[in-house]
Amino acid sequence: MTETLSIRIAIMGPSGSGKTTFINEASGSDFAIGKGLESCTSEVQATKPFKLSGREVTLIDTPGFDDTSRSDTDILAMIGAYLSQTYEHGAKLAGIIYMHRISDFRMGGTNKRNFKMFRELCGESTLRNVLIVTNMWNEVASDLGEMREKELENKFFKGILDKGARMLRHEDTQESTHRILRYLIHNQPATLLIQKELVNEHKSIVQTSAGSELTRALNEQRERHEEVVAQLRKDMEVAIRDKDHETREELMEEIQTKHELILKLQGENERLEAEFKTVREKLEARISAMEKKHHEQEQTVDALKEQVETERKDKEKLAVEQEQNEQRLRRLEEDIAKAQELERLNSVRELNRLAAVRAELKKELLKEEQQTTKESQVGGSGLVGDVVAWMKSWWS
Repeated sequence: MTETLSIRIAIMGPSGSGKTTFINEASGSDFAIGKGLESCTSEVQATKPFKLSGREVTLIDTPGFDDTSRSDTDILAMIGAYLSQTYEHGAKLAGIIYMHRISDFRMGGTNKRNFKMFRELCGESTLRNVLIVTNMWNEVASDLGEMREKELENKFFKGILDKGARMLRHEDTQESTHRILRYLIHNQPATLLIQKELVNEHKSIVQTSAGSELTRALNEQRERHEEVVAQLRKDMEVAIRDKDHETREELMEEIQTKHELILKLQGENERLEAEFKTVREKLEARISAMEKKHHEQEQTVDALKEQVETERKDKEKLAVEQEQNEQRLRRLEEDIAKAQELERLNSVRELNRLAAVRAELKKELLKEEQQTTKESQVGGSGLVGDVVAWMKSWWS
């Protein structure tokens, strides 16, 4: 019997884009779903495998880079750790789905940041395994949705579509999710850019393309905060000259807040490395525990198999012994039957012999009787006549 092929597909995209809903519809899982744009997926999570068109499919849910409860640094550390760790254990992705709300009026900063990070995670060589899936079509008029779809194809997603990615619609049904997944389940699993960089090239998470993009985005944020601080300092100088103590205090608080944000952004690279290491260690511990449990289960299965094999051999031995006993019993019954038949035949032969003897004696007696009769006619019956008469009466 042919072994079922196992494949893994990752679902990515902004928070609130319907990633978890898609996964639940496709796999029958019950992952928690956020409300509106609020994120509920705070860590990478995988479904239990389910069958689809002769394949055993596992879907991987990922948080967006605009997560409402975790920073982009935390998200990259989490996704990078999961993808690299599973890759080291031999797991590759047969496909990546990027979810996009067709109901979004424009491609704002959040969408652009998420898609940019998505590109840096995947790289160029895996784009043939990428699907852009638009959803929430029921929230827009069909003509408006089609217009946005054309705009996305010709502008925002054009770069990856030209390099082999495909764009599909999701109709919010399980049948629709399975139709979309069938575009990927026969793909050759591929290595993502971040997996190649972290595992094959032994780069640090900061040195990867995704890490560099995050650093660039963080530096932009820091520079914007520094510009705000510079303007706040000018405003504070004016407040000092005007002896506006209340405004000066407010400005000092704002400057202090911005300074704290700047210091935090300056330390994000170090925190990214530390968080990546921590998440990897936790994942390794989980994988080790799972492998240990799997090993224990295999040992239990092996012991059960050995027990079953022993019982099978005992049953076979018992069956052989029973067959031998039945054969001996059949032979014994046959011997008894033969003995009975032989005895019957011997009895018949003996009866036949006795009958022949009796017939012969009758003949002899008949002769004697005839002879006696002749003698009687000549000299009377006498003693011989009496004996012949007695024997004749006995045999009759």
